[in-house]
Amino acid sequence: MITTRKFRASALFPIGLWLMGAACAASHHPTQPSALGQSSASGNLTAVIELPGPIEFETVKAANWAVARSGMINLEHPAAQAAGLEDGDEPIGVFFHVLRHPEFGMFIVDSGVESGFQSADGNDRIAYLVENAMNTEALDIHVTTADWLQSQSEPLAGVFLTHLHLDHVMGLPDVPKGTPVYVGPGETSASNFLNLFTRGTIDRMIESAGVLQVWPFEVDSDRRFAGVVDIFGDGSAWAIHVPGHTPGSTAFLVRTTSGPKLLVGDASHTRWGWDHGVEPGTFSLDRPRSVESLAGLRKLASEFPDLEVLLGHQ
Repeated sequence: MITTRKFRASALFPIGLWLMGAACAASHHPTQPSALGQSSASGNLTAVIELPGPIEFETVKAANWAVARSGMINLEHPAAQAAGLEDGDEPIGVFFHVLRHPEFGMFIVDSGVESGFQSADGNDRIAYLVENAMNTEALDIHVTTADWLQSQSEPLAGVFLTHLHLDHVMGLPDVPKGTPVYVGPGETSASNFLNLFTRGTIDRMIESAGVLQVWPFEVDSDRRFAGVVDIFGDGSAWAIHVPGHTPGSTAFLVRTTSGPKLLVGDASHTRWGWDHGVEPGTFSLDRPRSVESLAGLRKLASEFPDLEVLLGHQ
């Protein structure tokens, strides 16, 4: 079994309590508006969800993991309290999703796990404090991003990140340098005291990505979501702005050859959270907005029963 350390944000809280007023940005990495994607309205998205799609789709499980349940589920929510949920390690997976567009090529949503995590001495991109807040027994790697890419017959055209948390960017060092990487607005500038400890690690994970490409979200005229982007201009894949977990958190609606898929990212980490409409817990920057974003995604799924929902980690 290949193991490495897992990120436990709760372990850093005591260290940072006295620094609550000294928040800093999530990353120093440069960004620019994306040339890929066109701002649209959610009505245009819903109009095509049930149409047959052209994109070949695959989900890859990069690793098994476990993190604090209180981070992924708001344990103060009445539904969580009624269910008797308590804090503890919640088994999860680290996934990335593969989109093969017949014209634009192969993209992945999130990035898996880089080969540097296989080192017995730990990953030198991880800061000391972050490294010591990770469980060396928890991350069981199935496949590294490098090994998976090497097995593919076509080059990677781009990476769509749901957000900039470590478990979603820790495969980027294996991605060929210069590959476009796309994020939602405000991801690098989000301010939080924990960034004092994690920013260096995030910067090192994304340093080979070049300038991050920011989706051109505008106000959704249909008022369903915070913003919607038609990624390829043909209605086959959509980026959906779902702020809360992070300011730029992004979900994706993909019309595939096997039916429509909704990739919610960490708008909902767990199956229990999704099924019960309970937003993420302490890992989220803005819990009230998390509530709104999760409700919007669940409403969309309820309106289209054939829509397959893929959660952030279960």
